[in-house]
Amino acid sequence: MKAIGVHNFGGPEALQVLELPEPQAGPGEVRIRVHAAAVSPTDVMLRTGGHAVRMPDRRPPFVPGMDAAGVIDQLGPGTDGRLAVGQRVVAMVLFTSSHGGAYAEQVVVPAASVVPAPEGADFPAASTLLMNAMTARLALDALAVPHGGTVAVTGAAGAVGGYAVELAKADGLTVIADAARYDTELVRAFGADHVVERGTDVAAHILALAPDGVPGLVDGSVQTTETVPAVADGGTLAELRGWPGPAERGIRVRPVMVPDGITDTEGLDTLRRQAEDGTLTLRVAEVLPAHEAAEAHRMLEVGGLRGRLVLDFS
Repeated sequence: MKAIGVHNFGGPEALQVLELPEPQAGPGEVRIRVHAAAVSPTDVMLRTGGHAVRMPDRRPPFVPGMDAAGVIDQLGPGTDGRLAVGQRVVAMVLFTSSHGGAYAEQVVVPAASVVPAPEGADFPAASTLLMNAMTARLALDALAVPHGGTVAVTGAAGAVGGYAVELAKADGLTVIADAARYDTELVRAFGADHVVERGTDVAAHILALAPDGVPGLVDGSVQTTETVPAVADGGTLAELRGWPGPAERGIRVRPVMVPDGITDTEGLDTLRRQAEDGTLTLRVAEVLPAHEAAEAHRMLEVGGLRGRLVLDFS
């Protein structure tokens, strides 16, 4: 099968078209014929060597990708009958595993990481759901702000931030979100109750609306220390890139690790249903042929995208 990956860590040009053996589904596993794979910042980290410490026993090539959409073409022994050959599905893929990531024509994953594709969504759109939405879900769960409370979300126009706003509203929370001026209406459309200007002064803008600080904040813009002043004494800050703090005033910093939810089948399927009923908005920035993965990584690193880039393996 064809896949996209790296033999040596480096820039976008390190990504190559690879010929790899066709994988086989083992016990409790599913093989998916991939039609679309979303491109995310964690893929760039793999390409540049940022995840090497998590793969000490792995040998190249390394295949990125944590989000796949496609059709099941093989069931391993011991699957529970919930899934079937020929079914349209989405899956979260752990690229640090021996099977590698989602940038491939076929990928093998635990059946627990696979749920039906959202009805009405094509493969590119479906591929943008699980990793980002699960990250947002885990972040909100870490905050544990009760119904009727208030949370803040930075990076609200981004893939994770947008889902965090939508999920927070579905949880019955008031949301203060940031946005650049040209993204204000987009973030309001996600359901944000208040939109403040993004940037290094975001905490001051949040405090103008919530003078005592917010009890919970999802740091989708990865501003770390710049967001701490916006959190109330004893509140919680959810961090998406592993920053553990410290923070003063009894503030708890909770690094969010999306692999913690990768086999949460019920949680993944809930996100799928929320995409179907319109709670979550699937956003595709652009679809590129798989062999243009290097260009997709260049575009991602330039920034300014709204929605996810997707590689077409169909």
